[in-house]
Amino acid sequence: MSAETIPLDWAKARALVFEAGRSAAGPAEAVPLSGADGRTLAEPLVTLSDLPAFPTSSIDGWAVRGSGPWRPIGQVLAGNTAAPLTEDGTCVEIATGAMVPASADALIRIEASTRDAEGLVSGTARAEPEWRLPGDEARRGEQVLPAGTPIDPAVLGMAATCGYDTVPVRPQPRAALLVFGDELLTSGPPGNGRVRDSLSPLVPAWLRRSGATVDPAAVRGPVQDTLEAHIAAIRQGLAEADVVCTTGGTMHGPVDHLHPALAALGAEYIVNTVAVRPGFPMLLARVPGPDGRPRFLAGLPGNPQSAVIALVSLVAPLLAGLQGRELPTLAQVEVTAPVPGRGGFTHLALASLDAAGRATPASHVGSSMLRGLAAAHGFVVIQPDTRAQAGDVVLFLPLALLPGERP
Repeated sequence: MSAETIPLDWAKARALVFEAGRSAAGPAEAVPLSGADGRTLAEPLVTLSDLPAFPTSSIDGWAVRGSGPWRPIGQVLAGNTAAPLTEDGTCVEIATGAMVPASADALIRIEASTRDAEGLVSGTARAEPEWRLPGDEARRGEQVLPAGTPIDPAVLGMAATCGYDTVPVRPQPRAALLVFGDELLTSGPPGNGRVRDSLSPLVPAWLRRSGATVDPAAVRGPVQDTLEAHIAAIRQGLAEADVVCTTGGTMHGPVDHLHPALAALGAEYIVNTVAVRPGFPMLLARVPGPDGRPRFLAGLPGNPQSAVIALVSLVAPLLAGLQGRELPTLAQVEVTAPVPGRGGFTHLALASLDAAGRATPASHVGSSMLRGLAAAHGFVVIQPDTRAQAGDVVLFLPLALLPGERP
């Protein structure tokens, strides 16, 4: 094995591809709040006014001035501008969220008040003020969320509260998939020496959950097992997408044309083989784009579980960088059973999490199997030249899932 193909440490490979993605992240663009869910803040979110912008009632009740009993002189509803209270002994009825009149001394809850036969209001205010002052939550110009924050419904609500109609976001990476191996079946059950292509439905769905867009027309294959067909398919994919994933052909066998095709296209390897099992071999290459921005090609192994491990190891960090996000940190979990090591390689072992967050190794975990993957939450990370015993605490790499899936 040459120096160029010595397997790279898994953690180092993950960091390298993240930095490659970050350096290639596209410029910010403004999108309406209605279209920003799932995107990434390209700039810090700062408040455009004090929050709240005016003294705001936290209750339904009365805003009073002076000592009681108080004579009602009006009403303030949410959305209205409150006139000041100018006389002692007066009050106005006030709704939750309404502007507190200037010169009000206290707010009294409606349930803590009474009215006499003449309509005068009596009651006792609580010791703590029942309104929010301007700037209680944030001052105008204060940063409330940093650049790189993934946008979810709560972030959208925060942006609206801050006064935004549009938000600056990073472009969504465009992705494509090329399935190599013209022996694959694209429909029906496997048999007669042929296996079903499981990666055409799996990979695009995973890429979308990781923030990329995938046009159905950008999923192609099986690509004919010739060098010319590989070059043509990759060139077309790179013309349409920022990230092209390929499946199979990462070795150097008689019908493995990926490496010669990359050489013909002037690609530069960022990572060429990673010391991880399953998932060996995988690669990530950078290819010059026609617009001056680089494109990326991720070579995934043909075995399904190995392909997913390449996705979570190389493509997930790349997509995080391209979207201006941070490299996801790995949680720590306790394993409930022994997990073997894989010698000098990092072992990513499928596992499911229980209600206490403990990881139980999955069954049916061969690199060609998907049964264990379909029931798992992610992978426990067993460092090179180590193994885990029941009760040990190890790192955990989650699968890319939508919120609420597989609780």
